Amino acid sequence: MGVLLLVSCRSAKLSDARAQYIRGEYFVASETYRKVYRNIKPDQHPLRGVVAYEMAEAYRRMNVASRSANAYANAIRYKYPDTLVYLRYAQMLHKEGRYLQAQKAYEDFLALDPVNLLGISGLQGVKDAVEKKKTPSRYVVKRMDLFNSNRGEFSPAFAKDDAVLYITSSREDARGDSISNITGMKNNDIFIVTRNDKGGWMKPEILESEINTRFDEGTPSVSADGNYLFYTFSPVYSHRATTPKIYCSRRGSGSWNAGQELTVSAGDTLSVFAHPSVSPSGDYLYFVSDMPGGYGGKDIWRARMDGLIVLFTENLGPEVNTPGDEMFPYIKNDTTLYFSSDGHPGMGGLDLYEASLYGSTNRWRVQHMDFPLNSSMDDFGITFEKGKLRGFFSSNRNDARGHDHIYSFECPDVEIFVEGLAVDTEDNFIPNVKVSVVGDNGFRHEYITGQDGTYRFRADKGVNYLFMARAEGFLNRKKTLSTFVEEKDTVYFVDFEMIPYNRPVILENIFFDFDKAELRPESKKELDGLIGLLNDNPSVTIELSAHTDRKGAEGYNQDLSLRRAQSVVRYLIGKGVDERRLSAAGFGKTQPKTVS
Repeated sequence: MGVLLLVSCRSAKLSDARAQYIRGEYFVASETYRKVYRNIKPDQHPLRGVVAYEMAEAYRRMNVASRSANAYANAIRYKYPDTLVYLRYAQMLHKEGRYLQAQKAYEDFLALDPVNLLGISGLQGVKDAVEKKKTPSRYVVKRMDLFNSNRGEFSPAFAKDDAVLYITSSREDARGDSISNITGMKNNDIFIVTRNDKGGWMKPEILESEINTRFDEGTPSVSADGNYLFYTFSPVYSHRATTPKIYCSRRGSGSWNAGQELTVSAGDTLSVFAHPSVSPSGDYLYFVSDMPGGYGGKDIWRARMDGLIVLFTENLGPEVNTPGDEMFPYIKNDTTLYFSSDGHPGMGGLDLYEASLYGSTNRWRVQHMDFPLNSSMDDFGITFEKGKLRGFFSSNRNDARGHDHIYSFECPDVEIFVEGLAVDTEDNFIPNVKVSVVGDNGFRHEYITGQDGTYRFRADKGVNYLFMARAEGFLNRKKTLSTFVEEKDTVYFVDFEMIPYNRPVILENIFFDFDKAELRPESKKELDGLIGLLNDNPSVTIELSAHTDRKGAEGYNQDLSLRRAQSVVRYLIGKGVDERRLSAAGFGKTQPKTVS
């Protein structure tokens, strides 16, 4: 606390606050700005506006949205001249979840700068946020109190087949005794969480290795083989600004060796290189940087790796990166990336997004991960268990101090059931119908209807199913079902009307023009259903009989009905039905049927 006492024991100066801010000492700078602001005379409006804005910027960098919003409001009140103050004010209101006020602030800003992409994105985000909270995703989110302290924890990362979790924390157990001028807390260290004999998680312990120092270490990512740990290292020196770098540690005899800087861009000592995430194959390292060639703010890049040698780097492009900040990448597999951004339309602050590579275009399709994974505050640093829709992420939601904490998430399986009923043509229940079900996921089972003619089973999401119903004395019936689109618990109904053998089946919608034997096009739908029935019952032969009304001569009607039956037979043969299974008969008006 020596730095704080020194500041409070002498007259606070605006030049001191600015120097502290430039060095990245946002916590100390905010305190100095606050003292300077209180000493400005009420009638010095321009100066009060300038100091209020600069103080708001320090609070924003510390993620204290409420104080930042109040300071921006004062800057606007005192006519701070830069229009950016309206955007920053809107963003802080957005982050606090004050969506109606944020919308008004975005609109005020866009009236001054109508093509600003961050303003446009922010306005869209606040409009969407209310609806997103009304229609949450299936994810269940819980705060992991076992992992958290009264300080900060963030950026969880699985390792060792999900038996180990690494986290970043500034809790009291962190190395070093000094308080960071950036955050007002201890510098971050990497901690490790292991499972007990029953598979439950233990409390975090500091990673006993040469990685942690008195400086700031965090955002770990472990290679798939468990031999390399990449992390962000931020040396902090008095009165000198520094930038984060990516370091890598090799596993030695049971522990991690001291990390060495990874040269991402030779000769670049000014840019940020942080938040590494190594791909499962080890071929790419995804990271965050503000180096030249980006789209504004901090961008997500990736480095093509040969061991620990960077062959080249590439920006992920405008689908992922925006004029805002994109940070905390997590590469789940070769085609799926998770990251956080305050530049895409979101619910406020940093939101979580999923990006998927599609085709061979090397372009990404980005999707917001919705509420409750996202909130109005910062949500970032996600990690998944292998093959599961569960894991952990970081958020500073529900913490008035703006401290980050670890949350768990899990997407419960969608429960899909199929229920069906087998009846005859007179709606009588048919027991003992064998319903064979085959899925394109390898599922295969046979169900038998009960005395009430019903069957039921639990299905899987994302499967194409084929059903075949068979019963003695009845024709086989076939149906299909796809469960690809469901995002909620669902019951599908797949019923079968079983047609008895040796009982005439009336095809109601076979159309002919008056006094003609040629099929009309609208007849083909009904006949295609008959083709399906024949395909499902390959041993069945049928007689197609046609009828006319009582008008006209008997001989003529007999001939017309026969020609109509033959026309149907020709259509069926043309569709691949074996002609040996078909015969035609005409009854004219001797057995009249009404043809609609």
